[in-house]
Amino acid sequence: MPHSLLSLAERMPKAELHLHIEGSLEPELVFQLAERNQVKLAYADIDSLRAAYAFSNLQDFLDVYYAGMSVLLTEQDFFDLTWAYLTRVQQDNVVHVEIFFDPQAHLERGVGLDVQIGGIRRALEQGKRELGISFRLILSFLRHLSEDSALETLELAQPFAEQIDGFGLDSSERGHPPSKFARVFARCQQLGYKITVHAGEEGPPEYVWEALDLLKVDRIDHGNRALEDDALVRRLAADGLTLTVCPLSNLKLCVVDDLRQHPILRMLDLGLKATVNSDDPAYFGGYIGDNYRALIEHLPLTREQLYQLGRNAFEGAWLDEPSKQRHLQRLEQVFAETSN
Repeated sequence: MPHSLLSLAERMPKAELHLHIEGSLEPELVFQLAERNQVKLAYADIDSLRAAYAFSNLQDFLDVYYAGMSVLLTEQDFFDLTWAYLTRVQQDNVVHVEIFFDPQAHLERGVGLDVQIGGIRRALEQGKRELGISFRLILSFLRHLSEDSALETLELAQPFAEQIDGFGLDSSERGHPPSKFARVFARCQQLGYKITVHAGEEGPPEYVWEALDLLKVDRIDHGNRALEDDALVRRLAADGLTLTVCPLSNLKLCVVDDLRQHPILRMLDLGLKATVNSDDPAYFGGYIGDNYRALIEHLPLTREQLYQLGRNAFEGAWLDEPSKQRHLQRLEQVFAETSN
C-alpha cells in the first residue's frame, strides 16, 4: 500500500457531494437519542444494532435505515446528528459538503419540516463558522412513494425556499424510474433549483438516460451501471456531468463483489467526472477518508487519478466560482508540496 499516496489522500482538501445525513446516524447516537426521546428500539444494545448492518441489497439497508430514523424527533436531534457528521469529517479535511435529507420519512412520523430544517441548518451554519466547512442542503424525495407525495412535499417546502439549495431523488431504485417524477422535477426546475438524482446504482442504464433527458439533472448520484451503455458513457463525458460515486456503499450493498472490481478508475479512463463519497457512512463502514483509503488499498490508484478525483468533486460542487477556485488552488498546493 503506497504510504505516500495515503498521506496525500488524508491531507488533501475534500468536497463531499453524496451524503445522506440520516445515514450518518451512528449506533451510539441512535441509543442516546432513543433514551432522550423515550423511543423503544427493536435492538437490545449497540452491538445487536451493528450486527443488523449486514445487507444483501439496497432494500435490506433501507429497512434498517428507516427504522433508525425513528429516534429523530426534535430540532435538537437533527442538530446533534448533523453536528456529529461535521465534526467527524473535519478530521478528513472536508471543506465543503452537499448533504441530502429525506423529509417524507420524518413528515409521516409527524416531524415537521421546520423541525428538520431548523436543526440541520443550525448545525451547518455553526459548522461553517467554527469548522470552516461550507455547505449546500438538498431535499431528497423518496422514490418508493408517489409523485403526488413528492409534489405535496415540494409545496410544504416553499416557506423554506431560501434554506434549500437543490432537490434530489433517492430510496428504492428498481421499479421506480426517474420518469415517475417528471412533473415534480419540472416544477423544481421552474423554481430555479439544482437537481441531482440517484440513477444507475441498481437500476438499469435507461434510468440514467431518463434522468438526463426527462429530469434535466445537473448531477448523477452513483451512475455505476451507465458503463453498460457506450452511448450513455459518451453522453456523460461530452456533457461533463459529475457522478457522485460511493465505493464502500457499493461494496456493502453488493453493487460490486470486491473493491478490486470497482469501476471508478475505468470511469476516469473514459473521461467521466467521477468523485468519491460516503453515502451513508454509519451503515457502510466508513466516511469519505475511509473511502479514499479503501480505493488506494484495493486499486492501482495513481497520484494523478487521486488528484483528478479530488478536483472533480470541487468542479462538480454547487459552489460559486471564486470558492471553487480557492479550493482548487489549495488542492493543487497540497499536491505540489508533496511532489516527491
